[in-house]
Amino acid sequence: MNDTVINESVQNYYGQVLKSTQDLKTSACCTLDGMPWHLRPFLADLHPEVVSRYYGCGSPLPPALEGCTVLDLGCGSGRDCYLLSRLVGEAGKVIGVDMTEEQLEVARRHCDWHAERYGYAQSNVQFLQGYIEDLATTGIADNSIDVVVSNCVINLSPDKKRVLSEIFRVLKPGGEIYFSDVYADRRIPQALKIEPVLLGECLGGALYWEDFRRIMQDLGCPDVRVIKENPITLEDPEVAAKIGMVNFQSVTIRAFKMPLEDRCEDFGQVAIYKGTLAEHPHAFDLDDHHHFETGRPLRVCGNSSDMLGSSRYGKHFELIGDKSTHFGLFDCAPPNKSLSLESGSACC
Repeated sequence: MNDTVINESVQNYYGQVLKSTQDLKTSACCTLDGMPWHLRPFLADLHPEVVSRYYGCGSPLPPALEGCTVLDLGCGSGRDCYLLSRLVGEAGKVIGVDMTEEQLEVARRHCDWHAERYGYAQSNVQFLQGYIEDLATTGIADNSIDVVVSNCVINLSPDKKRVLSEIFRVLKPGGEIYFSDVYADRRIPQALKIEPVLLGECLGGALYWEDFRRIMQDLGCPDVRVIKENPITLEDPEVAAKIGMVNFQSVTIRAFKMPLEDRCEDFGQVAIYKGTLAEHPHAFDLDDHHHFETGRPLRVCGNSSDMLGSSRYGKHFELIGDKSTHFGLFDCAPPNKSLSLESGSACC
């Protein structure tokens, strides 16, 4: 099955087979409990048709988005785009890209409805039809995007390395990748990768975590942070019979377009969160094991210091120390052992 046939299979599944979230056979594409508390009230301001055609996993919507330009890859019916429209504010911009016309039709016909709902003079959301492997054809320029999000879509792509390469092309220096996707604890057998239902349910195309890590490292991003992960249950007997030997996780990650080291190095640096993010007055989590309480100093490695100081989060932190003195490897490791941590990649 070549790339075109895979894309056509995905388009058919999401454009014709699925009519609502009730048609999904697994929890892979719809992990609703991932919605942060501060975003839940905004769901009431979304058009019901947009919500009913939502098939994402997790909720990859980071804080500090006011005034940003955000790109949503595989935007579908536009649920996350319209949440982002609210978060970036009227001065910000949201671009949604999807290859499935049926989904985009739903998204586009509610632009004015949401703008009026939010009190905007005009919509700040733009929907483009295209392939996430080739964002240049949609007109998205180099170094033009502040944040790229994606919600359970990259696994559907037949060329994931090209998608990730495009993300780094369009991101501004210091820009953030923040997305949820499905990952496997082993490489999926080729025959199952192309099975239409498994592909459409976000299982057949799931990347083996270590292969994802290697791709990111090859693209100059050696330090990917896990924010949250949830196990995926295979409740459909037919699906479980085909691929039940594989363990799947819905994982939300963040990464940055900046030069980082492939290990956590200790330079004696300290970070203090100011508590100035409206969504996080008491604490901010950089990842699943860096919890910054407001006003409490926390030792950090060089990579963590750079992620905080060289991104849009910089104004929300006081960073103490530089890289003039090196003390060796930083003594931290993620508490979560399910995503191979013996790989030599950055640990914190």
